[in-house]
Amino acid sequence: MKTKLIAPSLLSADFGNLQRDIEMLNNSQADWFHIDVMDGRFVPNISFGFPVMKTIQQHAKKFVDVHLMIVEPEKYVEEFINHGADLVSVHYEACTQLHRTIHHIQSLGAKAGVVLNPSTPVLMLEDIIADVDLVLLMSVNPGFGGQKFIENTYKKIAETKDLILSNNSTALIEIDGGVNLDNAAKLFEAGADVLVAGNAVFSAESPERTIELLKI
Repeated sequence: MKTKLIAPSLLSADFGNLQRDIEMLNNSQADWFHIDVMDGRFVPNISFGFPVMKTIQQHAKKFVDVHLMIVEPEKYVEEFINHGADLVSVHYEACTQLHRTIHHIQSLGAKAGVVLNPSTPVLMLEDIIADVDLVLLMSVNPGFGGQKFIENTYKKIAETKDLILSNNSTALIEIDGGVNLDNAAKLFEAGADVLVAGNAVFSAESPERTIELLKI
């Protein structure tokens, strides 16, 4: 059966009630917690670091998916894994020693993902696709929530799927940005395995019901 995983992004949670929102996700049909880490350098925004990760680690009872939108991610992957990350994804555009960093993450017992910005072509992954556990395609420009979905993402999903199959890779395809009830089914149909949803979940009247609907 095809994978259909929903990974709500805690960047859109209520930070005044973070434990409450984490517990809500624990009790929902969400599959992963998606954690967006921004440093104000690789992307213009700054999100959160290890103190918030510690809170997430204490309360989250599901798979923790950490997306590093930071320069020199290789310096910090070990600490994120020590703070509960089950999967760490680094940007192709930010990582000068991508192969080494991917293998370092895996040697520490976590899954390793590579992220592509909207303007980075999928063919750049040709030499790494057999090594990674996940490819995260950004369907908006990274750094801010609430942006409009970039339609070219469907083409990139198809290209990524072809690359995975032709290299006998087992990598999952994750989509992040502008995911909502209008496009979730189409993204899964196109070949996505994991959808990150922030505003669509946390601004909904019933986040739990929205998570259910995203999986249909």
